[in-house]
Amino acid sequence: MSVDVRRRRRSRQYGVHIALTTIVFVGLFPYLFMVFTSLKSNEQYYASAIAPPWPLHPENYVVAWEQVRPYLVTSVAIAAATILATVVLATVSAYVFARYRFVGRQVLFALIALLMMIPGISSLIPLFVLMRDLRLLNSYVVLVIPHVVAGVVLGTLLIRTYIEQLPGELFEAAQMDGASGLRIFVQIMVPLVLPVIATVSIITVISVWNDFFWPFLTVTDDSMRIVSTGLTFFQGRNATNWGPLFAGYVIASLPLLLLFTFLSKYFLAGVQGGMPGGK
Repeated sequence: MSVDVRRRRRSRQYGVHIALTTIVFVGLFPYLFMVFTSLKSNEQYYASAIAPPWPLHPENYVVAWEQVRPYLVTSVAIAAATILATVVLATVSAYVFARYRFVGRQVLFALIALLMMIPGISSLIPLFVLMRDLRLLNSYVVLVIPHVVAGVVLGTLLIRTYIEQLPGELFEAAQMDGASGLRIFVQIMVPLVLPVIATVSIITVISVWNDFFWPFLTVTDDSMRIVSTGLTFFQGRNATNWGPLFAGYVIASLPLLLLFTFLSKYFLAGVQGGMPGGK
């Protein structure tokens, strides 16, 4: 290989690296700006909004934590309850659709898949009226039900596709050894589908954490607000204190950031395995 060809390849690689670095920086800049601002005083912020903070003011996080903590605890509790209900219902239904044959199975599964095509906003008013008539407004249950319903639909599609790619000999051998359906489900199927369960869990957490309109519409008690709506009122209390305000945003973003950092490989494995043709 000639020297000119090598130089051209290296120049292309440098160009790709520079382009990717620029894209990453542009994508991370808003978050870096938020972190920098969270460590500034008002005087530092007004002097220069984009300059790195010095000296640092970590006490902003103490102020923010005292106000954001109740919303954060509520969000974690709602997310945990939603994940548990979603994973259990989606896993059981997906297993039934994938491993059992019964009349109307394909029609019923097609109806479940059809729910993916219905925009969530179209069911907002009927769902609100239903929750009102059931007297569930201003309760924790009203925050869980919509996410469980949506999560079960998506989870059933992903987990069923994943199960159908597993070797059927595993289940047949277990049946020949006398294992019951419940034992096969718990000891064989569940461990094998953990990657896609992690995918469904992460999608559910993101949905709960980022939901704003439904909690804002159905919950008026401040002690029951989740972090997305709670930050709105937190912002009103800190309209002129930029450091604590941005510190609150950073604190609210940390659970999702840490969760995706540690579970990203399971998320990608579940998405690839849960789609047709995935390995």
